[in-house]
Amino acid sequence: MSHKEDFVAAIDIGTTKIVAIVGKRKENGKIEILGISKTASKGVKRGVVLNIEEAVNSIQKTVEDVQFTIGKQISDVYVGIAGQHIKSIKNRGYINRDSYDDEITKEDINALIQDMYKIPIDVGEEIIHVLPQNYIVDNETGVKNPVGMSGKRVEANFHIVIGQISSAKNIGKCINKAGLQLNQLVLEPLASSEAVLTDDEKEAGVALVDIGGGTTDIAVYYDDIIRHTAVIPFGGDVVTKDIKEGCSILQRQAELLKIQYGSALGDLAKEEEVVSIPGISGREPKEISFKSLAYIIQSRMEEIFDAVIYEIENSGYFERLSAGIVITGGGALLKHLPALVKFKTGMDVRIGYPTEHLASDAMEEVNHPMFSTSVGLVLKGFEQNDKRKVTAKVEEPEIKLEENTEEKIKEDKKEGKSGFMSKIKNVFTEIFDEDDAEL
Repeated sequence: MSHKEDFVAAIDIGTTKIVAIVGKRKENGKIEILGISKTASKGVKRGVVLNIEEAVNSIQKTVEDVQFTIGKQISDVYVGIAGQHIKSIKNRGYINRDSYDDEITKEDINALIQDMYKIPIDVGEEIIHVLPQNYIVDNETGVKNPVGMSGKRVEANFHIVIGQISSAKNIGKCINKAGLQLNQLVLEPLASSEAVLTDDEKEAGVALVDIGGGTTDIAVYYDDIIRHTAVIPFGGDVVTKDIKEGCSILQRQAELLKIQYGSALGDLAKEEEVVSIPGISGREPKEISFKSLAYIIQSRMEEIFDAVIYEIENSGYFERLSAGIVITGGGALLKHLPALVKFKTGMDVRIGYPTEHLASDAMEEVNHPMFSTSVGLVLKGFEQNDKRKVTAKVEEPEIKLEENTEEKIKEDKKEGKSGFMSKIKNVFTEIFDEDDAEL
């Protein structure tokens, strides 16, 4: 196999930053991050690429940085997709099989999934993910994996993620123009979940809230199954904009204020503490109290979490999330945010770091909520590679030969050597033809 197998590269095209990240899998299955680079994002608004040229420049810059770090070229990448246009729907599909006795195979399940890609959707939209939730085999409900069971009718409930074709195409264009190949688009909240959530949390019921610059992404899990995904079209940037307007200061000053002195709970900020901001172009400096700053932030964060709560209620699992809410993304480190969220939702809250599947000696730099999506994309990349390997293994020639060796020898005696050899040859050519078709 080529070096592609050794490492996975991913690019997170965000509203505030573009991250290139490369990871490889260690013997114990944990992921080691070989290199990570981030650069300011240009040409992206609310998770959607609006200026391809600017976005390509940012991507190239960050990819060059990471290639320099790891001393290797990157050829193909996994990329995240988010944005206001993302929506999810539920659907149900079924197949009727020929006989009760045959075991249900992986191929049956794949046929069921492929069928879902054909459902009618609006013009200008495409299906990004088809996620099986649970299966029903001959009225036996709640089956998580039906492969190997016997049954005639196999049904499944699906969670289907839909996005705009134009948006996905623009991401693809950016990646191609940056001299790379797009392996797969991955919904960003799914990637973040992979990096941040524990298996226990997914089973008990949890909502992941990834607060980015331009969007806030949500994924709801219960009983190990993804139940709901959503993208809310605002994030940390609107908080900065409010501070900028509320305090009449510059955008970059507002961003610094938010990070260094901001708090999500006005009542906890001290009235007497003030920060002095230099005046614009030699004007008088401004004094801003921590308390008024905190109230500006709090009102906007409350608005974001009202939208989050609406989405979680929409999923129908609000009452069942025993593990509560996990907040991640760059906006998660805002002071007192967990307290505000706990107060608003009455749920347990923790901040999610992307270390769930990383090797213990991981780069210190990666251990930050803002890299949750990036690390998750690498994990999803390895998952995808494994699926491809399994598909390739299913079609290995030896297995077919071994099963029928005895019959072949008997036929060989009847037909003479040449008949047997030509049969083997046929089996091989069939297999290779299949392989070529797949490639």
